[in-house]
Amino acid sequence: MVDRMKVAVVGLGVEGINAVESLLNHGYKVYASDINPNIELKQNKNLEIDLGFHDFNKLEKADALVLSPSLWNTKVFQKFKSDKKLLSDIITDHRPIFTIGVTGTNGKTTTTMMIKDILKKAGLKVLTGGNAGGGFNGYTEVILESKSSTYDVILVEVCDMTLDFCQNTFDFDLIVLTNIGRDHLEFHESFENYAESLKNFVKRKTVVLNRKNEVFGHTIEEIADVNYFTKISYKLNLFGKYNLENAAASAKTAEILEIPEKIVKTALKEFNVLPGRSVSLKLPSSRIVIGKTDNVDATSAVLDEVKFQVIILGTPRQGELCRFDIFREVSKTNPKIIAIFPGLDDTLEDARNILKEENYKGEILNLTNVEDVVKFALKCSEKYENIFIGGNGQQKIIEITNSLKEATSVK
Repeated sequence: MVDRMKVAVVGLGVEGINAVESLLNHGYKVYASDINPNIELKQNKNLEIDLGFHDFNKLEKADALVLSPSLWNTKVFQKFKSDKKLLSDIITDHRPIFTIGVTGTNGKTTTTMMIKDILKKAGLKVLTGGNAGGGFNGYTEVILESKSSTYDVILVEVCDMTLDFCQNTFDFDLIVLTNIGRDHLEFHESFENYAESLKNFVKRKTVVLNRKNEVFGHTIEEIADVNYFTKISYKLNLFGKYNLENAAASAKTAEILEIPEKIVKTALKEFNVLPGRSVSLKLPSSRIVIGKTDNVDATSAVLDEVKFQVIILGTPRQGELCRFDIFREVSKTNPKIIAIFPGLDDTLEDARNILKEENYKGEILNLTNVEDVVKFALKCSEKYENIFIGGNGQQKIIEITNSLKEATSVK
């Protein structure tokens, strides 16, 4: 079946490109298209590409179709959904497996991996994946891998911009909602729209919900089986009180699955920081905290932990207006220095203007690249007690972390 089956991938953003790679790796023939003519894909004898347009004749002839989450609600592609031609309707091995979705504004990846470690310690075979933006291989990989082997549980990280897509693609038995904050508002158009999308996503499901998220009120209990969490009471090998909430979400999930508390505690106490997430490097006379904080709520959570004299931030993409609020939040803490570097895009001038609008009185510095950030952070560590490096650009944050660990001999 794999040798004869051809799958069309429509839309080549992060999820679409990952879908192409997954399909080719699993032996499928692929037709891929996007209206953007400037996308780069590796050549492959089993890959046919059209850029700048979609060939609907080729889409019709394909045996199955993967529709990019960004195109999910566009009218032109609704026919393929109604014809049940989507890959998730044709390959259905994943649907009978107990499936957990982990979504929310922050903490999704950490919580997903905490749950994975607990389930594995309990002896379950777990398929983990999902949101390519979170560091996984995309949703298509989960579908294909579920066909390749036998699993007890599927664990899917769900980006808040793909709620409708994932609701159709997977049959969730349990949904973990880590928290509800302000991110991707250009996509949702308002915080209220985001909250409403979440309510639709969890409707008639078993839900693990952060107690402090009062945005739903008691109305959520009328539409879902709600199980609340707060914080765990024991220490972790992780920086930040917010990770106590992530751990509590994982523990509540395990409780619902009737996993012994001893296994849960052992797994959480042994859990180590993931690449790109907040890590604290202790130097002889200072501390450097590094971690991806790509929205204002994530940034605020870190800034609540420590008074930082120096804050170094990667900038967001042009047009991600709500993510520029990070710089407003940082200016409120009045550090002596705010240094900015190109994170996802070189929007240094936009960030600098916001800091000036906020009447930030400290020094504003521009840094060029990862090497500059590392050198500057080490120089500041000789004078200042606490330094934070965060903002947008996960891959650059990982590179900075690795370079600083190497430079300071911190493992």
